[in-house]
Amino acid sequence: MGTDDATDRIRAAVDANFAEQLAVTAELVGLPTTRGDEEPGQDLIERALRGLRLDVDRWTIDSAELRDHPGFGPTTVDYARMTNVVGTYRPERDRGRSLILNGHIDVVPAGPTGRWSRSPWDAEVRDGWMYGRGAGDMKAGLMANLFAFTAVRDAGLDLTGRVHIESVVEEECTGNGSLAALLRGYTADAVIIPEPEEDALVRANVGVIWFTVLVSGEPTHPREMASGFNAIDAAYHVIGALRGLEERWNERKADHPHFADLDHPINVNFGGIRGGDWPSSVPAWCELQVRVAIYPGTDPDDAWAEIVDCVTEAARGTDRPLSGPPVPAFTAELTPNGFYARGYVLEPGSDAEAVLASAHASVAGEELTAFTTPGYLDAQVFANFANMPALVYGPVTEDIHGFDERVSVESIRRCTTTIALFLAQWCGIDERRQA
Repeated sequence: MGTDDATDRIRAAVDANFAEQLAVTAELVGLPTTRGDEEPGQDLIERALRGLRLDVDRWTIDSAELRDHPGFGPTTVDYARMTNVVGTYRPERDRGRSLILNGHIDVVPAGPTGRWSRSPWDAEVRDGWMYGRGAGDMKAGLMANLFAFTAVRDAGLDLTGRVHIESVVEEECTGNGSLAALLRGYTADAVIIPEPEEDALVRANVGVIWFTVLVSGEPTHPREMASGFNAIDAAYHVIGALRGLEERWNERKADHPHFADLDHPINVNFGGIRGGDWPSSVPAWCELQVRVAIYPGTDPDDAWAEIVDCVTEAARGTDRPLSGPPVPAFTAELTPNGFYARGYVLEPGSDAEAVLASAHASVAGEELTAFTTPGYLDAQVFANFANMPALVYGPVTEDIHGFDERVSVESIRRCTTTIALFLAQWCGIDERRQA
């Protein structure tokens, strides 16, 4: 069997199945798999994996081992009804390299649906783009994994290496889903994660910590404001202090070569604020929901200590705030409540990257490029806790996590074809024996 012949057959199989691939992707986008509501999406994935005649493992992710692991992100939801799904292919003659095809089923909330051009759960294809919440991040990638594997099989070929196709939860908030799959025993010689990465490879990404800050005030009637203490005013003082920490961390970017050329690699995001009970009462409390990025190589415990010190110093108050009245000393309680994750770097030179670069070049007609992202990726689980080369490479998208999220249809095709060719080269192929 010639290499060119196998490549042509795989390409043809991707094209032959592509209409079905888009239809199944649209069906999956139509399921609002936000946190806690992922199970209908996992049902669809399980049916698809069983249709491929894979060995299917579906389990609830909660376990003592997971909660005790140093990579565990503190959770605020019940894991007893949240499942991962993994389909496993085992060759008759296992002589090739093994591979994990990983993707996450969870999506972020759609926000005010009136701001979308149509329902966020209506996966319309228009002008070469598929729209919908999760279309790009990352249901198109999940389906690319499944249909890449399907294409190799439909080309009349059998892979000679073991393959695990994973659909995990909790990528958008803790990373605990991929960690649970790793602890379940799913390892391989490499991992591909087709996140929305513009037909490019992620070289490095940040770690992330989520936490709340609960500020306590002293309630009183507004006519006697001077005798009370406004917790919302104090919360803004905390925001200013964390902005200062953000600035100091960004000044360290030269110490991290993959991030030195980014304008602002470390971002502090205040993703939620609520406080007070009554417009005519000085608020006694205010809670901030915060997301902080950290550099690869930074232990989350060390970053957390700096965060705690920063807020503790702010809680001592000041007579000279950046704005508003003087801020007396106050109480601020910090609680981790999600990501507590390390960043990672994919060092150049691995065999896995070379195989991906070859497959990409044959499909896209140009060299594979790599870049650094200031966002979180589940690749850190495999890189940091299993020393596995994790290749994050996926389709072109626009406005992920925003209104009218969309993914390029032709980019889905390119990504699927590249993954299929990677499978063939990485795992090895045989002609399928006639029954």
